Amino acid sequence: MSGLPTNAFATYEAIGNREDLADVIYRIDPTETPFMSGVEKAKATAVNHEWQTQALATASSSNAQYEGDDAAADAATPTVRLGNIAQISRKVPQVTGTQQAVDHAGRGNEMAYQEMLKGLELKRDMESALIGVNQAKVTGSDSTVRRVASVLSWVGSNTSVSTGATTGVDPTVTNGQTSGSNTRTDGTQRAFTEAQLKGVLQSIWVNGGKPDVIMTGSFNKQVFSTFTGRSSPIEQAVSKKIVAAVDAYESDFGVLKVIPNRFQRQREVWALQMDMWAIAFVNGRRMVSVPLAQVGDSIRRMILSEYTLESRNQRASGIVADLTTS
Repeated sequence: MSGLPTNAFATYEAIGNREDLADVIYRIDPTETPFMSGVEKAKATAVNHEWQTQALATASSSNAQYEGDDAAADAATPTVRLGNIAQISRKVPQVTGTQQAVDHAGRGNEMAYQEMLKGLELKRDMESALIGVNQAKVTGSDSTVRRVASVLSWVGSNTSVSTGATTGVDPTVTNGQTSGSNTRTDGTQRAFTEAQLKGVLQSIWVNGGKPDVIMTGSFNKQVFSTFTGRSSPIEQAVSKKIVAAVDAYESDFGVLKVIPNRFQRQREVWALQMDMWAIAFVNGRRMVSVPLAQVGDSIRRMILSEYTLESRNQRASGIVADLTTS
């Protein structure tokens, strides 16, 4: 049996060989935040950020008048005043003086690298707070943190909910609007169907909305791809690929882009008119990096956002709720 020649000096005995560490750092954790990226951005100047919605009088088919008749004033429809609470989210990287000083593989400045990572993590946290949790607004106090009302506490008019053992209950709707003050009650989970989605889209259209995005979790994105028109995969012989996914849905009321979202609750499918939602950042508090006092031989920074969610008119969006996720 052959082996290492006698007295041949090999790497196993050598001292001082340089390490082979690639100057690249690989990560696969998702950083896409479809809801935050898709909605509009606004400014908030107070912790309780407020806005108004306006409705028109119901259309009348009997609006016929006498010739020469005197004109009486019609009843005015007042605006509805809504508000949401600004939530503070933060990440704090801390690096020792020694780690900042030594040579690094894959990054030049350790604190800058940690700031970048914490900024990405903060965006994921914010996406989860806005669309990934069933959360009502919390005003807060000296002993209670402020919380933003998530999307789930705003949509109440155009919904498909379970009527199983536990019936799903939507947030309270008053004068056509919700307040973000109460969450929805989850119902017994059921399979996602196209009929549920069509019912929600029809309701949105009747209420005047024009949704442009369907947002869903991974399991129900695959269910969606089996709906009419995509009941079986299509093989494209020329490009040698099989298409089994739906990225756009042409409904009776318009074309909607279909977007999977890793951070939303998986038990809901959303139909959203994106320009009817906005993230309002408190002035000067949008993804800011704040140096903190040095603690011994280490440096710290705080990556911070103070933000809230504007539901400009919840009747423009809808939800298919209480869905199975496996």
